[in-house]
Amino acid sequence: MKKIVTLLAAAAAFASINSVAADKLSVGATAVPHAEILEFIKPTLAKQGVELDIKVFTDYVQPNVQVAEKKLHANFFQHQPYLTEFNKGKGTTLVSVAGVHVEPFGAYSTKVKKLADLKEGATVAIPNDATNGGRALLLLDKAGVIKLKDNKNILATSKDIAENPKKLKFKELEAATLPRILNQVDLALINTNYALEAKLNPTKDALAIEGKDSPYVNILVTRTDNKDAAAVKKLAAALKTPEVKKFIEEKYKGAIVPAF
Repeated sequence: MKKIVTLLAAAAAFASINSVAADKLSVGATAVPHAEILEFIKPTLAKQGVELDIKVFTDYVQPNVQVAEKKLHANFFQHQPYLTEFNKGKGTTLVSVAGVHVEPFGAYSTKVKKLADLKEGATVAIPNDATNGGRALLLLDKAGVIKLKDNKNILATSKDIAENPKKLKFKELEAATLPRILNQVDLALINTNYALEAKLNPTKDALAIEGKDSPYVNILVTRTDNKDAAAVKKLAAALKTPEVKKFIEEKYKGAIVPAF
């Protein structure tokens, strides 16, 4: 009997994270606002028998890699265009299970007070991943700073600029580093989560910002084998309650917009 008990204990200890345990969810997230929102709903999920284990990341690659490799059950940090490109590039099949909020993308500067003040040849830093780089250029197109060949192309690159009257020089860098080099360039296009971490206020500091009609809704993502798991469904539902909507509106004051 002792031997059987020992074998069962060993099996449990080495159980794979392939499927969601009935009472625990390991979720990767960027610090602001994703981990903060997850922390807010943690007590609610605990009452439903789900223990939420939040792993904070500073990049946009590892949270997806670790879900795909079954080191995490889910993640919460990205929008659908980014996920689509990631799946295409990495051969993964991660899926969205809930749309939660929009983080209006913004243009920031410590050198000028408005976009019209950008000098000829100014340096503009944009994210180096395809979807957020395209998103940055679309915002500049909408603001009249440049003109793209196709202002509907969410994967536009600097090669797709048709008109660049100020001869702006574009520098592509990892999204997380943009707030840190803001004082080294004339303008930087920054994702709101990183802007908030750097104590920038999107509604006050951004020289240009996306409207509430942005298609870049941030989503809860998992693997196909977990999307119908009870714990994942409880997490998805908890992220879309009136309480979460109120939390987002009151805490972020327009910098983050509920998408439900």
